Order: sequence, then C-alpha cells, then structure tokens
Amino acid sequence: MKKKAAIHNLGCKVNMYEADAMQQLLEKAGYEMVPFTENADVYIINTCSVTNIADRKSRQMLHRAKKLNPEAVVVAAGCYVQAAGEELLKDESVDIIIGNNQKNNIVEYIDEYFESRVKKDVHEDLVRETEYEDMFISGTAEHARAFVKVQDGCNQFCSYCIIPYTRGRVRSRRPELVVEEVKALAGAGYKEVVLTGIHLSSYGIDFKNGDDNLLELIKKVAQVEGIERIRLGSLEPRIITEQFVKELSKIEKICPHFHLSLQSGSVETLKRMNRHYTPEEFLDGCNVLRKYFGHPAITTDVIAGFAGETDEEFEETLEFVKKVNFYEMHVFKYSVRKGTRAESFPNQVSEEVKSLRSHRLTAAGSRMSRQFRQYYIGREVNIITEETVDFSGKAYTTGYTKEYVRVAFEGTYEPGIIIKGIVKDFLDNETLAADII
Repeated sequence: MKKKAAIHNLGCKVNMYEADAMQQLLEKAGYEMVPFTENADVYIINTCSVTNIADRKSRQMLHRAKKLNPEAVVVAAGCYVQAAGEELLKDESVDIIIGNNQKNNIVEYIDEYFESRVKKDVHEDLVRETEYEDMFISGTAEHARAFVKVQDGCNQFCSYCIIPYTRGRVRSRRPELVVEEVKALAGAGYKEVVLTGIHLSSYGIDFKNGDDNLLELIKKVAQVEGIERIRLGSLEPRIITEQFVKELSKIEKICPHFHLSLQSGSVETLKRMNRHYTPEEFLDGCNVLRKYFGHPAITTDVIAGFAGETDEEFEETLEFVKKVNFYEMHVFKYSVRKGTRAESFPNQVSEEVKSLRSHRLTAAGSRMSRQFRQYYIGREVNIITEETVDFSGKAYTTGYTKEYVRVAFEGTYEPGIIIKGIVKDFLDNETLAADII
C-alpha cells in the first residue's frame, strides 16, 4: 500500500515553488499526496520566519500535524528551521528537521527515519553557503501560472530582517537550467511564468561571468516558445534604472506589474532600516517605469511602526505612498525579530500605535487600488483564464491582465486560454466584469 504524504506551505513565492518541488519528489518516490487535513503517514510543514506571527503559525501547524496522526512522521522544513533549529530539537512533535538547502533530499531523509525512528536534524548554518540547491518542477497546482525560482539568499542585511540568516548569501541558478525548466512548463501548457527569488535583483552577482544578470535571464526566458507572459517577483528599487527599464520594455512578454519594496517613505526611517535609497530615488524609479510602460501596476510593501518611527515620519510615509499612487500595498505591522540589529533599537512603537498606522495605510491603499482598476473601465483587456466562480448565482470565468488586475467574463471557459474583452464595471471590490470581443 502506498504511503500517504501531505504538505502545508507557509510564506513566500519561493516557498511555494519549493513545496511544489518537494511534492513532485514525493510523488516520484511513490507517495500518494493527500490534503493536509486528512490522515497521512508523513506531514511536511514548509515553514516561514519572516515575522513573529509566521513563527507562531509554523509551530501551530507542526503541532497540529502530530495531533492529526500521532504515529505520522512530522517534517519541519524551511526558514523557521534555520531561525529556531535548537528549539525544534526539543519539540517532541517534530521528527525530521530540514534546512533551506536540504529540501532536495527530503525523500532520502524520510526513508532513513522510517528505518531508524531516530529524530533527524539536517539543518546547517547558511551564512557561508555558496551552492545553489537546484530543484525542478514540471507543473503546479495552478493551471495558468507557474513560479520559477531562479535565486536564493540575500546580502542586504536590513536591520529588521532575519532572512539573510535563514536563507544565507546570494546564490543564483544557472540560466540554462532556468530555461530548461521553463521549456518543460511551456510543454505542460503553462503560458505564464513568474521569475522569483529571495532577492531577485541580485540574480547573477555570484557568477564570474558578469553578462549573466537578471535582464539577460529574462531575455532568454522570453525566447521560450509557448510562454506568453513573464512576470517578475519583488525587485529592489535600485535596479530600476533608465537603462534597465528601457531594455525591459522591449520584451513584449514582460508583464508591466512591478513590486518594489518601499518599507518607508521617510528618509530617517529608511536609514534606520539600512535601506540604501531615498524616497526621491524610489519615486524616480516609479516615474521611469511609467515613462516606458504607460500604465504599469506598481505594488509595494510598507512597514507600520518600525522602531523609532515618529508621528512625523509616519505622516511622511503616508503622504509619500499617496504621491507614488501604488496599485496595491501590503502593509505589515513591525515585528521585532530576535537576532536582528533592530531588536535592540530604542523607542519601540506600541502595538496600539502600530495598529492605527497600519489601518490608515491600508485605507489609503484600498482607495488607490480602486482608482487603478477604475482606469480599465471601457478599455480592452486580455486575461489568461484561471478559475470559474459564482457571482450572484451566475458562473464567471476569472483571470488576470498583464497588470495583475482580476477580470471576470460571464460563462465557463477552460483554464489556461487567452480571452479578450471590454471592461464594463466592477463586479466586486477586486474584480472587474468584461464582455468578450
């Protein structure tokens, strides 16, 4: 009888990719994949540690897995492992501890545990790690879009961030291997790929050949037949130069959807965060994107209530995000991370003030987001179909434009096809309704 395995993923797009890759390794080894809520022989939690909340969720899911089946093998993998490996060694709910550069060997470690029934720890310090762990996927749970991991690690050491310690230094995937995977995904019917990494803008800096940078990788991926769209993961604001954007705009398959992590619109707050740009430089980059792409979707992350953030600094951030006029903002309340420089910073902001500031930023983001979507009413759009949903008793097929605006067409269409139409109006706060043309 086949052993059953279940995977629960927490965190970023890189984690999603690695969870898909681990699932395919397990399937190849003969495991039957089941939902996490069902009884399984093996439970794998691909953990996250970007915030204290992520840490807590990781612990909760590990304990939940052991309660689902006390006889099952529970595997903790990923960033929380790197941040709290010593704690997990003492946690009786966890049987196998796998670090961020060992996920490719997951089947081997599970097999070894079944033989010995001895707790296994295979996480190590990634600070000096220089080898990229190559994983490979040929499909995902989504039908139209596939995430492709091309880079790991970060060298930035922002004062609030634990990621350089949980993911290690910058490591890039060879471009020929990226292209090989994208070709396989195109062959499986995927029309859109999202190039993602922990610090995507650093792609190629660890190669001896300086020609293998992110722009050149994008150009190579664009040559893959069958791929209609290339979307980029989060970018460092400093990569957005006139030369970079001008070359990018020549690639027809590029989606004009750019996620630039702002974090704060205050010069002084950015300095304390160890972010190496000013609000003015960030705005210059946004203006360059709008110069070459017309109406690009520019999205961002903002931290509310960072250590020492004064009322004045917060107001500067609020006014700045309005000035940039983002499509979407992901707002996070600052979470003190053990082991980071900001842990010891004075003048920590109270939870009450963080919540108030977060609410104001979120409200501003909602207004800007609706305004951005409003632009498309009466205009022609293309989507790649993804799923069928119900709106007021009618079936609609939804998908996203190149700018990542959700659009719905009445009727049922198979996933992964391109539909063209004219936008009529809002179907709900986040979805536009369109008629096929």
